[in-house]
Amino acid sequence: MTLQPRPLLYVSALIALMLSILPLPWHLDWLRPDFLLLVVIWFAIMAPRSGGLLFAWVAGLALDAFHGVLLGEHAFAFVVVAYLVHRFHLRVRMFTIGQQALVVLALLAIYQFLLWWIDGMTHHPLSNWARWLPVLTGALLWLPFTGFMDRYLARG
Repeated sequence: MTLQPRPLLYVSALIALMLSILPLPWHLDWLRPDFLLLVVIWFAIMAPRSGGLLFAWVAGLALDAFHGVLLGEHAFAFVVVAYLVHRFHLRVRMFTIGQQALVVLALLAIYQFLLWWIDGMTHHPLSNWARWLPVLTGALLWLPFTGFMDRYLARG
């Protein structure tokens, strides 16, 4: 029996949301990758009909609500990233896993830039260089994350 993308989408999004809000010590919190965005990117590449722009928007709103930031901040950035992935998902699928990790690095950097820009426009204090560490950890996590998701989705 192969798992369908929809239930896997909901379960993985819920787990990623829990990992995103899980309290960590301050020195590890800076390294926390954007788990929910990785789920959005993976589903936009591998199952674009299941994980589309609406899923990205709802996931971003959930993250906004849990983090207590400007409502729509993460939702906007998630939708922009999901649109870019959806636009080029067939090309990205053909890339090797290393090339995909570089694409994910660029997408995560775009996401962080959008959040940084929104923070600046709304006169929130801009953080330091450590804001960009989740971009690196997310790109490094792409290989094991993709392997786990591919194996779990294809489990029979």
